[in-house]
Amino acid sequence: MKKLDRKSQGLESQLPVKVVQFGEGNFLRAFVDYVIDKLNEEAGFEAGVVVVQPLQGGLIDMINAQDGLYTLFMKGVQKGKEIQEDRLISCIQKGINPYTDYTQYLDLAKEEHLEFVISNTTEAGIAFDEKDTPGMQPPASFPAKLTVLLYERFRYFDGDPAKGLTIIPCELINDNAGALKAVILQYVALWKLGDAFKNWIEKHNSFHNTLVDRIVPGYPKDQLPEYESGLSYKDNLIVSAETFLLWVIEGDESLTRKIPLHKAGLDIKIVDSIQPYRTRKVRILNGAHTAMVPFSLLYGNDTVKETVDGEFTGDFVKKIVFNEIIPTLDMNEEELKEFAEQVMDRFRNPFIKHRLASIALNSISKFKVRVLPSLTGYYNIKGKLPSHLVFAMACLIRFYKKTWQGEELPVQDSKDIVAFFEAAWASGDYRETARKILGNAGFWDEDLTKTVPGLEEAIALALETIDKYGVEAGLKHFEQAPV
Repeated sequence: MKKLDRKSQGLESQLPVKVVQFGEGNFLRAFVDYVIDKLNEEAGFEAGVVVVQPLQGGLIDMINAQDGLYTLFMKGVQKGKEIQEDRLISCIQKGINPYTDYTQYLDLAKEEHLEFVISNTTEAGIAFDEKDTPGMQPPASFPAKLTVLLYERFRYFDGDPAKGLTIIPCELINDNAGALKAVILQYVALWKLGDAFKNWIEKHNSFHNTLVDRIVPGYPKDQLPEYESGLSYKDNLIVSAETFLLWVIEGDESLTRKIPLHKAGLDIKIVDSIQPYRTRKVRILNGAHTAMVPFSLLYGNDTVKETVDGEFTGDFVKKIVFNEIIPTLDMNEEELKEFAEQVMDRFRNPFIKHRLASIALNSISKFKVRVLPSLTGYYNIKGKLPSHLVFAMACLIRFYKKTWQGEELPVQDSKDIVAFFEAAWASGDYRETARKILGNAGFWDEDLTKTVPGLEEAIALALETIDKYGVEAGLKHFEQAPV
């Protein structure tokens, strides 16, 4: 197979650099770069992307070896129909590693056509590091690196208001743009970069909160021969993703004038507030994911698809979503149901092998953010406990006992959390175990034994039925028992 590069593909002409992208991982390449590539083709956007490696270890050398080219394979299910599409992504012009070529990184600030900064440096990426200094080459944190770049641009163009940038972070934290801007301003103050620069940041650069949604398994190493069979070149950066894509960005007409996202033919929304969409995604998609993992692992399943396809486990997940989560959300019910059906299609995607064990990481903190608000919200609205969400919580607590029917469970969490569960289970009394765990405000930000009446008794009963009867029969006994 021949080498993948621009010459072999007839793509030698360069695009003007309009986007600096912090992050070279699978997600951004299957999401943002795909969108920009489509805009270039269908809307004449003519945007070149330069990718900056945010950490010392990364893929920049591999990206440059292929002249920024790679193949994106998209596979999924929509209303029961299987869909497949593949695309050679060509919008990335080059990659820069600031740890090996800091001058080249700073020179990005001088790009005449630069308009956008896009990032995905993981949830931990938007953080303040007081040890960072402007003289470091480069500073350690992503916000510090961006502050240095913005300051270089401010100085090079003499504070020209027209040279401010549109900054669109994609990190999966709430208020991601607000958080990033706040940290940048911390560095401006710490490094004494001056009021003129601060004013330029605040008045002539725009920061946009976002919600991103696409499942990206990444490099398909287990199915490589299948993916390579249709290619005429060797691609070391193949990315696999589902067909579903949702991008919600806070903005107005001025953002639409800058970047014609509506012309991409994709589900991209520019809205006044992303919060309703964020809540919908976190509660339905992420909430169902988190609720199903311990329950389905204890039942004996291995993957998400196996879970939603199973008669018993699939019915359990649907009842959680449609009967117990959707009633707690203050959005149009039909839109919520339509979104939930899309989620079910995504869960049963035959092309994505999403192992339950791989999404079991930090399940306690995930449950608090993604599932607990639905459980407490249901109680507050209905005046009774949601039986399936309560049972899912009991399965979570049972999961953290670390063993089940003689087998080790894939518990992945901090040592102090695992140790707390070990101590809580040591009493051998289900009620005492439930009381200790539900009463730990460090887990839930509240003492659930006091704020949700009857939950302690219900969890204790569910734990007992799970141990006595197993998951399936245990659920039947739990639902029939008076709580």
